[in-house]
Amino acid sequence: MLYYFVLYKPYEVLSQFSKEGDKKTLKDICSVPVDVYPVGRLDYDSEGLLLLTNDRTMNAALLQPAKGHSRTYLVQVEGTITSQALQQLQNGVEISVNGTTHLTRPAKVKLLEKEPAVPERNPPIRYRKNIPTSWIELTLTEGKNRQVRKMTAKTGFPTLRLIRYRIGKLSADGWESGELRTYSKKELTSLVFA
Repeated sequence: MLYYFVLYKPYEVLSQFSKEGDKKTLKDICSVPVDVYPVGRLDYDSEGLLLLTNDRTMNAALLQPAKGHSRTYLVQVEGTITSQALQQLQNGVEISVNGTTHLTRPAKVKLLEKEPAVPERNPPIRYRKNIPTSWIELTLTEGKNRQVRKMTAKTGFPTLRLIRYRIGKLSADGWESGELRTYSKKELTSLVFA
């Protein structure tokens, strides 16, 4: 039987079920059939939407770089981000991927006027009165290792908090951290391959 789940992965949880030291894993926060695995990954220090399935065809289709599926991230960066940095992110920046220079694909970038309504992070970002932060919405069609963090750092604005907020049309709007939802193949396909 094929299963389709979406999890709002909390901060400081590995995107895997197997133990690695004393770090929390998916097994600590959700219960799914043993043959279900994450599609792609979210770093330990990132949070947001993560697909879980045992459908290998969906896994292959979503991870195929040529398909260019959109993923939108809400990113809190250190400092007051400049229009020049936003333009750089939009045009593409050079980052290092496995020791090789990679020019990122053009991205959609939007400065958010106010802090987005997202679940509280535990522990929260360390507040520093003299250092402002900015929130941006960044939509990518590729997924290199730690790409968002490398991109914002390259423009001089390190990432403080990173949330995968949307995959295709599937949005984390109204979700709680650690929440797991079940979908049919048809429902999930219509959302993520939109």
